[in-house]
Amino acid sequence: MARRNKRKVFEDLEVIDAGAKGKAVAKAPDGRVIFINNAIPGDVATIETYKKRKSYYEGNAVAFSTYSDKRVEPVCQHFDTCGGCKWQNMGYEHQLYFKQKEVINNLQRIGKIELPEITPILGSEDIYFYRNKMEFSFSDSKWLTTEQIESGEVIENRNALGFHKPGMWDKIIDIKKCHLQRDPSNAIRNFVKEKSQELNLSFFNPRNQEGFLRTLMLRTTSTGDVMVLVQFYFDDKTDRETLLDAIVAEFPEITSLQYVVNSKGNDTIYDQDVICYHGKDHITEEMEGLQFKINAKSFYQTNSEQAYELYKITRNFADLKGDELVYDLYTGTGTIAQFVAKKAGKVIGVESVPEAIDAAKENAQLNKIENVEFYVGDMKKVFNEDFINTHGKPDVVITDPPRDGMHTDVVMQLLTLSPYKIIYVSCNSATQARDLALLDERYKVTKVQPVDMFPQTHHVENVVLLEKR
Repeated sequence: MARRNKRKVFEDLEVIDAGAKGKAVAKAPDGRVIFINNAIPGDVATIETYKKRKSYYEGNAVAFSTYSDKRVEPVCQHFDTCGGCKWQNMGYEHQLYFKQKEVINNLQRIGKIELPEITPILGSEDIYFYRNKMEFSFSDSKWLTTEQIESGEVIENRNALGFHKPGMWDKIIDIKKCHLQRDPSNAIRNFVKEKSQELNLSFFNPRNQEGFLRTLMLRTTSTGDVMVLVQFYFDDKTDRETLLDAIVAEFPEITSLQYVVNSKGNDTIYDQDVICYHGKDHITEEMEGLQFKINAKSFYQTNSEQAYELYKITRNFADLKGDELVYDLYTGTGTIAQFVAKKAGKVIGVESVPEAIDAAKENAQLNKIENVEFYVGDMKKVFNEDFINTHGKPDVVITDPPRDGMHTDVVMQLLTLSPYKIIYVSCNSATQARDLALLDERYKVTKVQPVDMFPQTHHVENVVLLEKR
């Protein structure tokens, strides 16, 4: 039997905190916590709930008695509908405060471990136009605003190129200007949409699985390189080349123009052939003289400038003297491994994705780094006796796992390996805290440094140094 959720309305509640996933927090008169989608700490608002559980509600602010002094005017015209930059209406100094607070709370509440004095969060110099990768979707049935619906206007052209409406897999918000990626990102996206309509190319319909144009990916680097990838649902050489030729003619500065023909049910490109149509098949990022080739499928930190700061902190925490054996777990394309290599005796990078390891090896050759080795392997299985006997027991381990954190087996293997230091880089301080609790029997947390990689959002990175007790 379906759970019945009776809506409740609470008037003039003060929003007291920011919680997980960017939601604001208030307390209901019955003592339950209320997680709110569209408020910020300091607001006094009328809250209407849409979900009730034993210890909490979820709801929306439907009216405001007082606005918080932490509020600022959002710069993006799509703020109310897009949902991608949920904290854009909060001053940046307050964003940093709540991110730092979240890290501390998670380490204390979940980890329950002794902590040193935590260094203030490192904010981002650029709080807009900092992303180097954006992905947009085509749709023939764009999301209509409340104003558009209520106007009674007949909107015949429903084509859109933009982002998914939160919670609606088949609705796309048509984006005019996004404040996350530097020029020429907006100019390219708007041109592609306009030119596609001029050529009468069909936009994708995910429900019916039909339409020519599926997605547009734009990647940029700090060196000025630009990659454009257009994903088509079916093969039409004439229409495809007409569009791609128009893009090249309008934006001759594009370094790499690529395309994919993907007729699958989903639009992921990682199992598809990527075809280079114009220019190089990659773009190049640079960091401290190191060059990293980035192809269409490559993982690279999406905030290049702040990634540099993150890697410097990681290297400083490691405090390498020049003769250490370092293991870099979840190495990806080997950026951290290569970044610390000049301070180490040898670095062993391990990653489960074969394509990422291929890229890591290629980049190491490009950079003429000879003291790094990269291996493909399932992280929870790689630390067997044969691997350690072959490559040696590490002095230092750097680990940068995905949001789920490390598998318990990996944590246990780290305890068995017992390196002198572990540097744990995390994009989710909750799972990081869980893993730190398991390591606590042998390791003491001696340094904690939160880093803001994604201004205007609730996401925060955290770097922790663990030293053997």
